[in-house]
Amino acid sequence: MKKSQIIMMVGALLLGALYFLPLWKITLLAPQYPEPLGLNIHITHLSDGIQFNDVKNIDLLNHYIGMAHLPTAENVKKGVVAPMKEFQIFPVVIGIMIVLGIFVAFKGNPKWYLYWLIIMILLGVAGLYDFYNWLYIYGHHLDPHAILKITDPVTGKPMGYQPPFFGYKKLLNFEVYSFPAMGAYFIATGMLLSFIAYLFGKKEKVS
Repeated sequence: MKKSQIIMMVGALLLGALYFLPLWKITLLAPQYPEPLGLNIHITHLSDGIQFNDVKNIDLLNHYIGMAHLPTAENVKKGVVAPMKEFQIFPVVIGIMIVLGIFVAFKGNPKWYLYWLIIMILLGVAGLYDFYNWLYIYGHHLDPHAILKITDPVTGKPMGYQPPFFGYKKLLNFEVYSFPAMGAYFIATGMLLSFIAYLFGKKEKVS
């Protein structure tokens, strides 16, 4: 097996880390919480980011101001929120891309490595858009009967609480940070390796 094929296969297999590692993380800091609250977003579920019961505590805080319940397995089971379709689709898509990447590696055609990378880029853009859209809906479609209602001082309309897509944002007395987690770095590394495999493959063809 050529060096480019090995690199391509390793790049594809790195996507398997997404079944174990979070893809994104959101951290909340506030004066009333000595320790920050964290939310890890996986391709199949949500998990506590920093402390035990972080997800449950964030869900309670968010629902207090009218946000929908988080799509946890417990909330879905209770029927208070619909299952998140992405948690069913993403694992299948990742599995397909791993198998496709391994097939492309065995094929040994550098152009196919590039095609795999382009598909991954397109899927990544679609995933980021979907994530932003979910945050927007989650932060703006608020329950009008929520316990706490705060209006925008300028417009007089109910205030939105959309978490940041990337970076930092101040929401009431919370400082919210949103950044890629370890799983995202495994994706980026896998994509980088596929491009390196493409470059090596072109050199191998010439020689």
